[in-house]
Amino acid sequence: MTPNQVTAIRAAIVALVAALFVIPPQAAVAWIAVVASSIAAILDGVDGWLARRTGMITAFGARFDMEVDALLIFVLAILAWRWAKAGPWVLMSGLLRYLFVAAGWVWPWMRRPLAPTRRARFICVVQIVALIVAIAPIIPAPFSAAIAASGLLMLAYSFLVDTMRLWQNRSSA
Repeated sequence: MTPNQVTAIRAAIVALVAALFVIPPQAAVAWIAVVASSIAAILDGVDGWLARRTGMITAFGARFDMEVDALLIFVLAILAWRWAKAGPWVLMSGLLRYLFVAAGWVWPWMRRPLAPTRRARFICVVQIVALIVAIAPIIPAPFSAAIAASGLLMLAYSFLVDTMRLWQNRSSA
């Protein structure tokens, strides 16, 4: 199995979790979302390990992986909001990646490539885990909101660091 096939499986799992939007919130549905999202998060580590182990690291694979991560975060944020585990502000967790991309349409310097960092990878994992925990039925709403807010603050910090790095290098060729 190739790393991109693992990522495609992750994308399918994320799509299945997104399908839960139409089902009224209930504990069984939330547990399905928690388990499926956890599997997708674990497979995120598998596809990267597989890419490194087999020497199949590609720009496409890295981008595919990043976009599936972003979609998972957005889906989990929507569920957290829809299931009243956090306020509408939690949607920013899912929107940050897309706002970052949209900023590149306005400011060309925002389109420059960013080298992958441990900080970004770590914060992405923390954000995904925070949202998975937030939607878990055993976590009551005030605590789920605090967990989701902590993840969002870390994610916003990461995007700020990347934006500042791009800004500082905007004039270099």
